[in-house]
Amino acid sequence: MPSTKQNRRTLSTGDRVALIAMMAAGAALAVWAVVAAIGRIVEVLSEEPVDVLAEFVDTPAAAPIGVNGAEVDVALDSAVLSVPDLPAVSVGAIVIQQVLMAVAVLIVVACLLLLARGVLRDSVFTRMNTALVTTAGITALVGAAAYPFFGNMAANGAFAAVSDSTFDSVVMTIDLGTLLALAFVAALASTVFTVGERLQRETEGLV
Repeated sequence: MPSTKQNRRTLSTGDRVALIAMMAAGAALAVWAVVAAIGRIVEVLSEEPVDVLAEFVDTPAAAPIGVNGAEVDVALDSAVLSVPDLPAVSVGAIVIQQVLMAVAVLIVVACLLLLARGVLRDSVFTRMNTALVTTAGITALVGAAAYPFFGNMAANGAFAAVSDSTFDSVVMTIDLGTLLALAFVAALASTVFTVGERLQRETEGLV
């Protein structure tokens, strides 16, 4: 009777090269995320003024885009505020935002690297791989929600600092469409691996 391992379809050379290239790109992405987070934290803690991205809603502004640089009224959607005395709460929010971003990227990349390693070893639908896919999906979803949340906290403090708490046109910029798409992809991937794992166990039981 042939062994289960012999019955598994192995990856082609091209597939293996593509997976290894993706693993290298994932590792580079993880390094970039950590470096970018550290750089932003150092900037916030040591430089003045601090640049903070802020979102606006129904806020008029004048932009020099008319004839010969004449100012034209526009609707301000987002802008970078340079705040000389950013409140400690906003500084803390930015630090937490960057740490969470780096941790989320590291977890997702680590899960996908372990998954790719399993695939390279011709082991796809396993309990471990299902757990890795589920963990990566949940982490990406939480990160996508937490990143703008703490960004909004930082923007609130920036608005308060530059306007002496007289400007209150602050919006919560969490893209529900993106969150729903991530949730769908995460659930779909987890379901596919769960079903694949069950079918593989049933198939192995018949061999």
